[in-house]
Amino acid sequence: MEGCEVAVTITAAACAMAQDKTAQEIAMLGVIFTQLGDTLATLALYKEN
Repeated sequence: MEGCEVAVTITAAACAMAQDKTAQEIAMLGVIFTQLGDTLATLALYKEN
């Protein structure tokens, strides 16, 4: 997948997940996925070393 295709796919997934959710639920999903991304990046860094 090209970079723009990935971006469009992620945007579509976010829109689908946000549908019928409250602002608080959307914010919670954002926090969860941010933590997930940060943890995966940390694990990848340590795996390289």
